[in-house]
Amino acid sequence: MQQSRIKGQLYETFMSDLRLSIPTKNIYTYPDVMVISTPVIYAEARRDTITNPQIIVEVLSRSTEGYERGQKFEYYRRVNSLQEYIIIDQYRYYVEQFSKTQDGKWWLSEYEGDGAILSLSSVEFQISLSDIYENVEFE
Repeated sequence: MQQSRIKGQLYETFMSDLRLSIPTKNIYTYPDVMVISTPVIYAEARRDTITNPQIIVEVLSRSTEGYERGQKFEYYRRVNSLQEYIIIDQYRYYVEQFSKTQDGKWWLSEYEGDGAILSLSSVEFQISLSDIYENVEFE
């Protein structure tokens, strides 16, 4: 767990070590990264399961790509607190950002190339793809 301050608000960042409860589907998942605006809301009085991510990040592999883009994203859309879903391709400089609009629709933004800059919509934060992919050697 890592705490971060973004424009005066406190957020917690969890990397694969905390599960997400999706009660409407009666399932649990382990996103690669979750950003949660505090306070963290734990499910079922547990300290290993949360219910209120604001941002979920998944890194795609060839074996998980279909699930991450399809059914898993469908599950994530059932989480009321979720505002952004970020998909990172591990084989090239390419990131997809799905942002929830005020009317509940999802808007896609694509970022490609090492010079592109990902701008989050639910928090004031930007990061270049070259920073995201730092030390990654593509095949």
